[in-house]
Amino acid sequence: MATIREDDLVASIADALQFISYYHPADYIENLADAWRREESPAARDAMAQILVNSRMAAFGRRPICQDTGTAQVFMKVGLNARIVSNRSLQEIVDEGVRRAWREERNPLRASVVSEPLFGRRNTGDNAPAMLHVELVAGDAIEVHVAAKGGGSENKAKFAALNPSDSVADWVVRTVETLGAGWCPPGMLGIGVGGSPEKAMTLAKLSLLDPIDLPQIRARGPSSKEEELRLEIFERVNALGIGAQGLGGLTTVLDVKLKTFPVHAASLPVGLIPQCAADRHAHFTLDGSGPAVFTPPSLDLWPQDISVATAAGRRVDLDRLTREEVATWRAGETLLLSGRLLTGRDAAHLRLTRMLEAGEPLPVDLRDRAIYYVGPVDAVGDEAVGPAGPTTATRMDKFLEPILSRTGLLVMVGKAERGPAAVETIARHGAAYLIAVGGAAYLVSKAIKAARVLAFADLGMEAIHEFVVEDMPVTVAVDAAGTSVHRDGPARWRRPVREMAPA
Repeated sequence: MATIREDDLVASIADALQFISYYHPADYIENLADAWRREESPAARDAMAQILVNSRMAAFGRRPICQDTGTAQVFMKVGLNARIVSNRSLQEIVDEGVRRAWREERNPLRASVVSEPLFGRRNTGDNAPAMLHVELVAGDAIEVHVAAKGGGSENKAKFAALNPSDSVADWVVRTVETLGAGWCPPGMLGIGVGGSPEKAMTLAKLSLLDPIDLPQIRARGPSSKEEELRLEIFERVNALGIGAQGLGGLTTVLDVKLKTFPVHAASLPVGLIPQCAADRHAHFTLDGSGPAVFTPPSLDLWPQDISVATAAGRRVDLDRLTREEVATWRAGETLLLSGRLLTGRDAAHLRLTRMLEAGEPLPVDLRDRAIYYVGPVDAVGDEAVGPAGPTTATRMDKFLEPILSRTGLLVMVGKAERGPAAVETIARHGAAYLIAVGGAAYLVSKAIKAARVLAFADLGMEAIHEFVVEDMPVTVAVDAAGTSVHRDGPARWRRPVREMAPA
């Protein structure tokens, strides 16, 4: 019987969560670099370049790849002959590892978990509790998979109770086409089929922990029906032309993962969970010999010939924004923002709109200003702010009309597309929506030279900040005329499956 010390388990979980916050898995970097070399869409290729450069910077600096450092997801197989020396529950032990990781002084992670989902939604401050899954198995060791999953991709999870005669591939492709780019592609799709509804969703999540192997399957040819299905979905999804960040391009997914389980004869439950560009997971086994040790990837893994095309962008002074200038911006154009940039996301927008409804004065003047949808990581050392990439903009769509009509806000910066009604609202008010690349949070933060909280400090990372930025690279996603790159880009790159080039 193996005896495993509580502190070894706590330390291993904490170290794993820190490790994956700044190191992509090697297989993700290798496959994204290959996709970048093949990509023909200039916008998608530049987005991939930013993700790769950001990844390399995060690895060197040991700072988070993404500002959304995720919820801690822990899958544990506990051997029946393993003994954990502790007076606490397994959930309490794992949560202690989460707290230790999130409070690490050299690399504090962003606390994103709220204490209850329906009403107060107050931040727990330490990102606990973890989402813990436990299976008792034969043996005397503990096998652990640790992942950190961001809200943008988790919010795009889907489930369907299909009929046994329905096509899983058809449902997946139809569903992915409706997801938009808020899940931050290029990434992976995790698919779980069978069991019960909750089993199918768990299988989908578990599948994302498997190594990327579809390029090898394409090269040698599928050897099973499951591999044939994965390959079919892979080709059909990439043929949609969604591309990196939804800008239109050849690669939307790097792999399609699949796990199945026996099921009732009348049922075909299917779970779908996308994995964003912040692919973060690690695996370790404890056998009583001490805590886990994690080996960093070689820093030679990242492409050495990569660059980010931002030098040719139009420079914009945020302190002198006018509606006339915004009207000259065109969808797809690169801008370099300098000056004072406000921040605000879900909780701040909800509070602002409630204040407007109540006739109360706002704590900040939004007239002729730009606002960035972001919840940054705390700064360390001489940083002005920690990693500060954009959050999904569609969550703010419902606030657009009152904010634009009653405050005079001119510009918004976020991630992914806006809904059709939001695009119409932006055009009607002569405003503009810009995007920064999701998955490039550390790179974006280097353009932020100063930061301070202006309002709603009790909201933590969701407080309204004022950043001073210098040459922050963004792309015009919706211009004042209502032209949207997320509508036009994928339409240009959509193609029949038979036209897809081999890997």
